[in-house]
Order: sequence, then structure tokens, then C-alpha cells
Amino acid sequence: MHAWPFPPPLNPVESPAMHDVRVNLSPPYPILIDGGLLKRIGQMAILGLGKKVGVVIDANIFDSHGQTLLRSLADAKIEALHVILQPGEQHKTITDILPAYDRFLGAKIERRTPIISLGGGMITDMGGFIAATLLRGLPLIQVPTTLLAMVDASVGGKTGVNHAMGKNLIGAFHQPSCVLIDPQTLRTLPARELRSGLAECIKHEIIRDADGFADLERNLPRALDLDMEYLELLITHNVTIKARVVEADPFEKGERAHLNFGHTFGHAIETIFDYAYSHGECVALGMVAASRLAVELKMLDTIALERIINLIKRAELPVGGLKIDDLDRVLDAMFFDKKVSSGKLRFILPDRIGHVVIRADVPYPLVRQALQSLRG
Repeated sequence: MHAWPFPPPLNPVESPAMHDVRVNLSPPYPILIDGGLLKRIGQMAILGLGKKVGVVIDANIFDSHGQTLLRSLADAKIEALHVILQPGEQHKTITDILPAYDRFLGAKIERRTPIISLGGGMITDMGGFIAATLLRGLPLIQVPTTLLAMVDASVGGKTGVNHAMGKNLIGAFHQPSCVLIDPQTLRTLPARELRSGLAECIKHEIIRDADGFADLERNLPRALDLDMEYLELLITHNVTIKARVVEADPFEKGERAHLNFGHTFGHAIETIFDYAYSHGECVALGMVAASRLAVELKMLDTIALERIINLIKRAELPVGGLKIDDLDRVLDAMFFDKKVSSGKLRFILPDRIGHVVIRADVPYPLVRQALQSLRG
């Protein structure tokens, strides 16, 4: 197995098997990865929870992981003010989070009251936005329960909700004080959601680590089979990549845009198809389109393109088959992407596996051609 470097621990941790990745911002915060972590949250002195916390929980996991977390807090004599949020991108709106504001403000929370966000990528975004905007900013503890949220959404401080014109157009940067990852929660994850998370893992390898990409090519069956030993390493590796990119560019003014590889196409597809495809599926389609675009621009060789498409296929993610009746409608949706600058679309494109560049000079006929290729 590829030897992945891990940063030194931020603090002593309870389990010798726990992985500890530091995000070196001001202040720094740890990402802790360990099986069974969810049951121990209430007892973790490192969190400094105090006597009262707000908890935002995905309705899909309230009866399982939600109850585990609430029991852990109750056993530690911590009052948990919990709010259940409905899953689904159609519920990721300002209106849907208003009950959380009512609940927490009605309970007279203070600026030191932490918000714990428990769930997948949508809930980490929403819970983070609630923490960012309540009392102008509360401490945030992200507890992701899907692979996508573990390796991407929970790390880096991007929070937000959707608008009718596009995804995550209302939001704020608000870094967590800690991210707690229990890979055991993946055992209850639907297979489609596991594959969606693998799309983000593939993305990280393409933008930063050719050796990691080759390792994932070899070990993908272990991830699909829920091999926990491998998943802990895969998650740790991916959050390390994301942490390093976030450290270099916390507010996405340059390098951090690399993390949006596949997203310029992908977010438009999500919007046009009214979220019928999962986020990871749209990212997979976006990576295929962006990689084909890179080939047309003479940036990427066809062997690398074939490896990228084959790995996405093996992860049981889509590489085509879109029924796009109106390409112009998709192109219009792309202009609501947050990476548009001076009215020009910016694309993150690979010039080799392990490295990407930002291009704002892509001819629109080639963009249409890349979209067209997703129909097949």
C-alpha cells in the first residue's frame, strides 16, 4: 500500500489507533479519525463541550447515529438541544433552517455554545451555516456520517444553502473547531452514497497525488467492500490532501479552486436535473467532461483520460448517459457557478494525473462538445 504521510498529533488522543490530521489555520483544528468515535464524543475532554450544546441531525440517521450521539452527550451530563433536518437538496434552503434558529435562540444559547452537525454533506453545509450565522458565529464541531462528507464537505469551512438559481449560492466561510470522523458509520450507508464519496476521493487523487490515484486503482474493491482498515487510511489520506489545500488558500482566492475539479460541469448538471443525480454522481460526470475537455485542449494525454474514466466506471459511478435536451440551458446554469470571474467561466483541468490548472480561455464550442459527450 502507498505510504501516506500523516502530520503530528495536535493533542494526545484517547485511542492509539486514532488518526489525527491538523488543519494549520489560525486557530488550528484537528480532524480525528477512529472507529467507534461517535460513542465517545461526550467524554472527549479535547472538545471542551461545556454543559450545553446545539445538535443538528440528519433525519435519515436520527434513530441510529443520532441516538448514539445523544446518549453519549447525556451520559456526560451535557444538555443537547437537538434539531432534526430533512435530507434532500430541495430542503437545503434558508426556510428549512429557520426552525433551528428558533430552537437554539429560544434556549438562550451563548456565543461559546458549540453546534454539533451530524450527517452527510448537505447537513454539514447547513449545520455549518447555522453555526456561522447564529450570534455572528458559534463554535462548530463537524461529525460527518457519509464518505463524501468525511473527505470533503466537513473540512475547510465552506457552509451554505441553495438558491433556486444554483447550489450553495448563499453561505459563509466558517471553520470548524474540530472534525470527528467515525468510519464505522459507513456500514449503514447506502451503496449509492458510498460511491458518491468515492467520486470525491478520485477527484483528490487527480488534482494532487498520482501515486494515490494508482493506489486507489489497486484497492478500489476494498473500499467498495467496506474494508474498514483501508477506509480509515483512505479517509485520512483524503482529508490530508484537503487540509493542505485549504491551508494554502482558506477563502478560495486561488489554489483552493483546484478542489472544484469536475464541479463547474457537475453543479450545472445538479441544478438542471433538479438534483435527481447525487452530488458525487454529478462530480463524476463533471470530471469526465473536464478531462475530455483537457484532451481537446492538448493538455492531457488519452492514456490518462482512459485511466480516469475507467476508475470512475469501476467505482460504479456514471460516465455518460445524460438526456440533455438543451445544451444551452446547461451552459447558462454554469454561469451561476461561483468560479465565474469577470463574466468568464473558469475550468479546473488536469494536465496529468496528480496535477490541475485553472483555465479561463476555453472556447465555448469545446465546452459544448464536452457536454455533448456526456449524452452517450
